[in-house]
Amino acid sequence: MDEDITPLGHEVFQIDTRMAGYDGITAAYLIRSDRPCLVETGTAPSAPVVRDALAQLGIAAGDLATVVVTHIHLDHAGGAGDIAALYPGAQIVVHQRGARHLADPSRLMAGARLVYGNALEHFFGVLAPVPADRIVALEDTGTVDLGGGRRLDSYYSPGHAKHHVGLVDSDTGDLYTGDAAGVYLPDTGDLRPATPPPDFDLETALASVARFAALRPTRLLFSHYGPVTEVAQTLDRSAEEIRLWVEETRRARAAGLDLDHAVAMVVERTRARYAAFGPDADPALAVKFDRISGDASNVSGIMHWLDKTEAQDQVGQLCGLRRRGQLGLETGRQQQVTDRPPGARRGIVGGKALG
Repeated sequence: MDEDITPLGHEVFQIDTRMAGYDGITAAYLIRSDRPCLVETGTAPSAPVVRDALAQLGIAAGDLATVVVTHIHLDHAGGAGDIAALYPGAQIVVHQRGARHLADPSRLMAGARLVYGNALEHFFGVLAPVPADRIVALEDTGTVDLGGGRRLDSYYSPGHAKHHVGLVDSDTGDLYTGDAAGVYLPDTGDLRPATPPPDFDLETALASVARFAALRPTRLLFSHYGPVTEVAQTLDRSAEEIRLWVEETRRARAAGLDLDHAVAMVVERTRARYAAFGPDADPALAVKFDRISGDASNVSGIMHWLDKTEAQDQVGQLCGLRRRGQLGLETGRQQQVTDRPPGARRGIVGGKALG
């Protein structure tokens, strides 16, 4: 079997998507059930790697029933359009907050270009649109039919991203964590949070980790990277890491440091926790770890959340004054915006109703 494919038992296979040509960065998973399902696509340039792995596992163009992405960040769903074209019978399943961005990725790609500039195409490629009538938009809970009575149950798990879901296999108890529980480095057993802008929120992220723990999975399957069987210990560590990075970033912000200096301070104060940065570790591991859990991205996301929280607190104080009659402010009405693209189906995967 190809070195990019790792059997995990119960007809589950880990596929190294070789993101940007590197090994062990982003995993996709095939559930080779009666209705074969791919969890995560990897980036657009990874689509040929995934296709070749699926072919070795006996999945032809007409065989793949479902593709599910835990969220729409480009390292997880950037290949969705290419995979949809390669497997024309597959439904593409995503949380409803991300559905419209798969149908029309222009806004998502424009934002990514602002962040990554000329490096965007090398690392992530270009997300091709997914036909809207093939997108299934999950609500906060849902079910993906794997055939033969087997299913994936989806659970809304924001905090890392507003369009994030975790997925539990009814047969194995495996929990596909996406990025909600952080990133795991199998070489050393290190775990770090994933707290990028603009969606990171401390309380929501911790609630998602707690929800994962309450599901009592038997194994965690990290998109970055691979399986972990010490479930309770790992999820406790995930929550601890999130709290620690927020605490250290808050301290740097209180000291008035700009982003670059804040990143340097947080890195210095946390690096002793991770074996990948130890004096005897292979330097390549530190490089890999930073690729899948970037220091600047983590600190920037927490800074953004702290700024937003402070602004909300100030608004709350003004509203309190208004309620006491000291200010005559008029309140605006919030407008609800749907994220489901026209033509996308709601609540049906494989002909069964979602929860």
